[in-house]
Amino acid sequence: MLLHKLRPSFTILSSFSFLSSSSSPRVYSTRSMATIDESSLRKALSDKQSALEAQGNAVRELKSSSAATKSEIEAAIEALNALKLDKSSIERQLQALISNGEGAVNKEAFRQAVVNTLERRLFYIPSFKIYRGVAGLYDYGPPGCSVKSNILAFWRQHFVLEENMLEVDCPCVTPEVVLKASGHVEKFTDLMVKDEKTGTCYRADHLLKDFCNEKLQKDLTISSDKAAEIKHLLATLDDLSAEELGAKIKEFGIVAPDTKNPLSDPYPFNLMFQTSIGPSGSSTGYMRPETAQGIFVNFRDLYYYNGSKLPFAAAQIGQAFRNEISPRQGLLRVREFTLAEIEHFVDPEDKSHPKYSEVADLEFLMFPRQEQVSGQSAKRVRLGDTVSKGIVNNETLAYFIGRVYLFLTRLGIDKERLRFRQHLANEMAHYAADCWDAEIESSYGWIECVGIADRSAYDLRAHSEKSGVQLVAQEKYSEPKEVEKLVIAPVKKELGVAFKGSQKNVVEALEAMEEKEALEMKVTLESKGEVEFEVCTLGKTVTIKKNMVNIQKEKKKEHQRVFTPSVIEPSFGIGRIIYCLFEHAFYTRPSKAGDEQLNVFRFPPLVAPIKCTVFPLVQNQKYEEVAKFISKSLTAAGISHRIDITGTSIGKRYARTDELGVPFAITVDSTTSVTLRERDSKDQVRVDVEKAASVVKEVTEGQTTWADVWSTFPHQSSTATDD
Repeated sequence: MLLHKLRPSFTILSSFSFLSSSSSPRVYSTRSMATIDESSLRKALSDKQSALEAQGNAVRELKSSSAATKSEIEAAIEALNALKLDKSSIERQLQALISNGEGAVNKEAFRQAVVNTLERRLFYIPSFKIYRGVAGLYDYGPPGCSVKSNILAFWRQHFVLEENMLEVDCPCVTPEVVLKASGHVEKFTDLMVKDEKTGTCYRADHLLKDFCNEKLQKDLTISSDKAAEIKHLLATLDDLSAEELGAKIKEFGIVAPDTKNPLSDPYPFNLMFQTSIGPSGSSTGYMRPETAQGIFVNFRDLYYYNGSKLPFAAAQIGQAFRNEISPRQGLLRVREFTLAEIEHFVDPEDKSHPKYSEVADLEFLMFPRQEQVSGQSAKRVRLGDTVSKGIVNNETLAYFIGRVYLFLTRLGIDKERLRFRQHLANEMAHYAADCWDAEIESSYGWIECVGIADRSAYDLRAHSEKSGVQLVAQEKYSEPKEVEKLVIAPVKKELGVAFKGSQKNVVEALEAMEEKEALEMKVTLESKGEVEFEVCTLGKTVTIKKNMVNIQKEKKKEHQRVFTPSVIEPSFGIGRIIYCLFEHAFYTRPSKAGDEQLNVFRFPPLVAPIKCTVFPLVQNQKYEEVAKFISKSLTAAGISHRIDITGTSIGKRYARTDELGVPFAITVDSTTSVTLRERDSKDQVRVDVEKAASVVKEVTEGQTTWADVWSTFPHQSSTATDD
């Protein structure tokens, strides 16, 4: 746990390129290294080690031989030393490559500087800190709350308002039956291992992942074949069963990180927080692990509210809960977090989008699965080309990918460290048509912050089957159409005899079958006379005999088409976006005296926790009256601000607000005009007192730019008022 009073060591950080400059601060990028073949370097190192051992043996033989001359021994030693130098050179190249050029020390130092600043300035802190805190729970302080509120306000503007979405707000406590239908009760698990002596729990795949990464980064002696094997293991980690994961943990001799004690075999742990609804304890519920289910179960009412028209989207912002086995990485993996989710319902036969052309020409980093499998890196491509080539499944999915890109970059996420990675086949749910993650690069690596998935019709069908309520849409035909339709007719008399009180569940399950499943059942019944059939609402498999159901295709005239809509789901992890934004916005610059490094958060005005500060230059009654007048004007304009009338030097007050990411500062140094300062350039202009609030409002709301302000108003020298 970090102590908020600790200051970061800027003597280490000041030499980094990403912590220098004023107007255009840069952050490190792990992609800046020239392309080098790691496999070739490992092979060269192995060959050089063999040559070194052979030469060492030769030197020893010469020294022990009475026939060897002094010059022969010296030449052999010289050759040995040359091989040592060659080996050291290859080791340095390999180490530079596998540590991504910057090295873990630099990343850790940068992260420590960011986190120390965030905690010291109360952006966020560990929850219940006076009781030593609880892992995976954090409190947002005043500036953190403001940043979060601003991001959510922009999310509503960018998505809910601009796309005419229907916003809902559903309870955090969810009945068990809902999460059984969605599959969370059975499948929302991670594999866990325990320290066999202390009982401390660890997430099994994280232990294996950490071991493999450390092996690749620190063990320069492993062969290129072994390195390739470890990389393949990392790529297929999600595919491993509990038994396979346990076998690998034993094979590598992985033990409990804290105690080095042996570990138990992996077993599934459900990540949901369980609770009871009502005093009797008979009704089981869970704290929701996502907000989406509340939208799915309300689909029918939302569809009617929307005039029974598709497509339409529903959105929800709210808390979600996951009982993480071993929370780590600060805000990136927590037990309670804010999700903002969209469920865009669309006709599965028409996934075009009317506004697709607005994003088709966007170009940004995309990482299709083919490039991942072949070992390539993400490339900048035109979004429209990925649709025309069939890389992105459909226009609606692509439209939301483009809109997510615009959202994140407007917040201040560096577009060079933002990529959209397509899920590999082993990551995709069987029902999903296509899935992409918006990943943001941070000091922890690439972090999944937004998932954009075409989930097909899975969710609505699952809830239809479990609830018995048909969550469907209709398309009315202008003229009746003759169609061949599959008719599933359960024979209720026979089913009643066979299943008695469970007859209704079996009938509903049979009627909810999709065409493919029903036709397969028909073939099996005709050939074998009976078939095993899973009834989800009963939680078991039953035997259906030929006399219990009639399945056939009939020609009918229909006036409308009834179908289950597909859903495109963008899901935003707000805490993860916030943390990545903190890292992307952070840099340092030297003080005017050059004796220390000053922290700055380069937040865009859109998300800055405070838009403006007001400083009387000195403690003077007239200046303070002007400051209060400007404060009232800013309040009336809806601009968040803070007055600082402390006797501290103006340079120190600027530094304090720069560290909070405040983009503009007004210094009251006369009763008729004031100095307006921009944070990153430190440029200053003179503005009349009456105009100060309106100028700040226009530039913070994007109606004008600082360049426009700079060209419009007289410039002010910073020597008198700045650092």
